[in-house]
Amino acid sequence: MGEVLPMPSFGDLFTDTRGEDRTMRVSYHPERGAVVLSLWSGAHCRGSFRLAADDVGRLRELLTAIELAAAAPADGPGAGAAAGGTVPAEATEVVRTGDISGTARRAALPVVPPPRVA
Repeated sequence: MGEVLPMPSFGDLFTDTRGEDRTMRVSYHPERGAVVLSLWSGAHCRGSFRLAADDVGRLRELLTAIELAAAAPADGPGAGAAAGGTVPAEATEVVRTGDISGTARRAALPVVPPPRVA
């Protein structure tokens, strides 16, 4: 991976539902304009993803929609099969458009060289 830095003041730690000492760390790095999501197994970082701070709102909207869907009553609209309801066909339909224009939102993060140690 890259250099391992202490957890910044903005961040949190989440435990994987599978256990086995797996965690996800979320940290905000204002100097880079990025939120870093990193996957850990014990003390070893297994992977990371830098999300541009401008995309946080879009991620929040998605997580809010997921939270609302998970909290919906079993007999209400959008109730999933696992909750005893039925899943609407449009919720499971995969539409392949070939459009990948969503990647056009990517912005290059500034390159910050690692500090040199003498």
